[in-house]
Amino acid sequence: MIKSYPDAAQRPVTLRPAPPAIIELAGVEKIYHSAGGRRGRRGVGFPALSGVDLAIAAGEMVAITGPSGSGKTTIINLIAGIDRPTAGTVTVNGSRLDQMTEDQLAAWRGRTIGLVFQFFQLMPTLTAMENATLPLDLARLGPPRERKVRAGRHLATVGLGDHGDRLPLELSGGEQQRVAIARAMACDPPVLLGDEPTGNLDTAMARDMFELLRGLNGNGTTVVYVTHDQALAEKASRIVSVRDGLIVDDTRRRP
Repeated sequence: MIKSYPDAAQRPVTLRPAPPAIIELAGVEKIYHSAGGRRGRRGVGFPALSGVDLAIAAGEMVAITGPSGSGKTTIINLIAGIDRPTAGTVTVNGSRLDQMTEDQLAAWRGRTIGLVFQFFQLMPTLTAMENATLPLDLARLGPPRERKVRAGRHLATVGLGDHGDRLPLELSGGEQQRVAIARAMACDPPVLLGDEPTGNLDTAMARDMFELLRGLNGNGTTVVYVTHDQALAEKASRIVSVRDGLIVDDTRRRP
């Protein structure tokens, strides 16, 4: 028997389950202490985050915005396991970072997180290929020949397949940032984090760089990036605004 619902309000609604969170901050506080006073005392504390709750689903592309000193970079550093919370929990890809040792964090980070910074941070004496291969070498993933093939594939993805033998100083700023992205993706991490990844580039290069990030996100990588550029933030599917250590707005949008 087929049921009819003359009133649309009476029709049953099927709710899709929410995608699982790959990143979750719960009640996170972070206090930085100034240099110690007399007899090694820790000095005055500065609250960078004051009770932050944030859940990011696998496959999302999230922009974190806010004024300088608002806590944006602290959030990125906590997600990357570079920093530890003073209170609260940080869970990424099923792992509780606040409970891990430094050695465990280093190994976990190599498998799980790709990091792209504003100032590239390439090794100046290594070629583009060697920079892109470095995370694989550190993690000892596969034989050396396989690592080179894998890094070459990522360099080709960012449009530098024929620049592998060049040193950073032989590359433009945009090309150096492309190498940095290839390096960040070397181990195929599920999460890519960017701290002002286009902040040191001109408008055209920044646009091209964002399209690379969007392409990675389209292939399933969760992308979270800090930016002061509102136009760049609005290209994400979600904007999280931070002020004075608190999330003051969290908007999902259609980029």
